[in-house]
Amino acid sequence: MVDITHKSNTLRVATAQAIVKTSLPETIDRIRNNDIPKGNVFEMAKAAGLLGVKKTPDLLPDCHPLPIEYAGIEYSIDGLEITISMTVKTIYKTGVEVEAMHGASIVALTIYDMLKPVDKGVEISTIKLLNKTGGKSSYKPTAEGLSAHVVVCSDTVSKGEKEDVSGKLILSKLQALGLSTDYNVIPDEPSEIEHIIRQSDADLIIFTGGTGVGPRDVTPDTIRPLLDTPLAGVEEEMRRYGQQRMPYAMLSRSVAGIKGKKLILALPGSSKGAAECLEAVFPHVLHVFQVLKGKRHDT
Repeated sequence: MVDITHKSNTLRVATAQAIVKTSLPETIDRIRNNDIPKGNVFEMAKAAGLLGVKKTPDLLPDCHPLPIEYAGIEYSIDGLEITISMTVKTIYKTGVEVEAMHGASIVALTIYDMLKPVDKGVEISTIKLLNKTGGKSSYKPTAEGLSAHVVVCSDTVSKGEKEDVSGKLILSKLQALGLSTDYNVIPDEPSEIEHIIRQSDADLIIFTGGTGVGPRDVTPDTIRPLLDTPLAGVEEEMRRYGQQRMPYAMLSRSVAGIKGKKLILALPGSSKGAAECLEAVFPHVLHVFQVLKGKRHDT
């Protein structure tokens, strides 16, 4: 199976369609009049479709088992055609488009099976995904025109005693999102941190390092008094995401907030911790710049 442990739960919705074509007008009439020998076509097919949705991971090897929190089936008749619409919803790490398509196909097969004694010309066609929402692909704030300043806070790195890994990793991820970047290494000194915040022209300033509980971990204590608006939800999400993967994440003191028009983040100094914080809140956190410009959407 594809590794989805790095993903976060979001509302995922998918709608799929299948079409059953009958060959006789009498077939449609008998369906409407509930006069099919095997029983009520739409009710039986609906029950089978719901089971099909639930059984998807049992039949398709690479599909993840997931909680199905809604499955709905609608029918429409146009001439000799029955159009089936299957909608599936979940709050999970991966989408439900295959579940919706599988459910729609099982509904269509059930209708075919029930109609074949009275209509030898029944066909199934056009099984397809109509739409899907959810996940990062549905929430993509633009990074166009935004700049970022990555600051490594480390006594050992600034002295050349240790190579920086987390700062370069952050740079790489931000550049992949389309942000222009700048980069500095400074010691764990409050005056150096404050100077960067006050002097940097970047839209986004990310500090990495100094967020633990050691005597030289001064980054959060320096940044917090300078913020105009703390972003507690961003901090909570970074810690929640990390805690699900590493119990020591509870000791991290990651920071998020706004200073003027700047978004400021303080992430752990470990490359794994920094990467997990980025995965937890990017690219969604970039929506803050739309809000700061007065373009409020879903905040």
